[in-house]
Amino acid sequence: MSDSPASPRRGLRSLLVDLEPVRRDRDFRMLWLGQLVNGLGRQVTVVALPFELWQLTHSSLSIGLLALVQLVPILIFSLGGGAVADAVDRRLLLLGTQALLAASSLCLVVLAAQSAPPIWAFYVVAFIAAGIGAVDQPTRTSAIPRLVPRERVQAAIAVNWLSGQTVSVAGPVAAGILIATAGVATAFAFDVVTFMASLLALFLIAPIPPHPGASRPSLHSIAEGLRFARDRRIVMGTFAIDLDAMIFGMPSSLFPQLALTVFNTGAAGYGLLNAAPAIGALAAAAFSGWLNRVRRPGRGVIAAVAGWGIAIVGFGLLTASFPLALVCLAVAGAADVVSAVLRASIVQLATPDRIRGRVSSIHSLVVTSGPRLGDAEAAGVAALAGPQFSVLSGGVMCLLGLLVVVRRFPEMLGYELDHTALDSLVPDPSA
Repeated sequence: MSDSPASPRRGLRSLLVDLEPVRRDRDFRMLWLGQLVNGLGRQVTVVALPFELWQLTHSSLSIGLLALVQLVPILIFSLGGGAVADAVDRRLLLLGTQALLAASSLCLVVLAAQSAPPIWAFYVVAFIAAGIGAVDQPTRTSAIPRLVPRERVQAAIAVNWLSGQTVSVAGPVAAGILIATAGVATAFAFDVVTFMASLLALFLIAPIPPHPGASRPSLHSIAEGLRFARDRRIVMGTFAIDLDAMIFGMPSSLFPQLALTVFNTGAAGYGLLNAAPAIGALAAAAFSGWLNRVRRPGRGVIAAVAGWGIAIVGFGLLTASFPLALVCLAVAGAADVVSAVLRASIVQLATPDRIRGRVSSIHSLVVTSGPRLGDAEAAGVAALAGPQFSVLSGGVMCLLGLLVVVRRFPEMLGYELDHTALDSLVPDPSA
């Protein structure tokens, strides 16, 4: 009886993200804090750049083109970026990529400060920044197991998700305020300043040299990772289901047009449209502890993607009510986090350590290219039939595509997660 009053508290704690890696692992804490500050600035740029293009062109196609321009270097550099990250000191590589990304944001400041900037220049900077980011992302992800002991790897990944969703909420709101009060150039300048925190954190952590058994990056090593992903059907199923959700159900390229011409909410409303999915995602990430007890994650992914598609359909039907539309986007964001965490668990535990870096690069390629393909798809349909039809049809196609993926990859229904395999698959950070 004496334990019963504490039971609800224990139950709540079991749902919350474990912050032990932040408290106990110094280098991870430094990297996490630097990424948290810089992530806020990056989110401001993610929101400000398409807004600037819309202001200059008043065309949703210009934003769809931006998505395609960013997709090309991701396709070119992602796989090689993972191979390079396995072969060099990841700390030095991150210092280089962060410095180059800061320089690209500085170029956006210069462009936005001009009265009539050349539109093509924005695309050039976006192309370069996306290529650098394609190397930065797998490098940062693969560094985490080297900064924390094995028993805290999963907690560190969860904390990263939480911080990512936090800046996804705060970034669009900050962007809306900065754009409305000080202009787009100031928003880009804010991003440049936040890179100082990321660079300082990297200077303060210890080197992260490559594993002694790491292979040199080559086309052969990249091909080995691709073959594994192709042959391991449960892994390929997670890639297919994510592409379905993002290509057909991702309407973020339409947010400037919807905010300015459908909802008539201006820059502030544009910021809220971008923030709403992240608010739902933040709530889901903060209370994601229950996901550790899911034994059949494939079924969880299917349910989450179904929830995502239904929420996007609701968003398309509720354009007459801005608050209800925001609720639908928040529900979609929550479903997306559940899907993402479970998919990452499947990929991690179904992949042997010797090729995890390369398979993680493929995973990163899917995760980053899918939304950009979705932006291009949504913008193209909107140009032909209007933004509301584009959102609604995308949600419907996502649900239909989900049925196709489940039929093509029935392994998603039966796969059972084996947590006992984690220790053998996660590299020793002291190695």
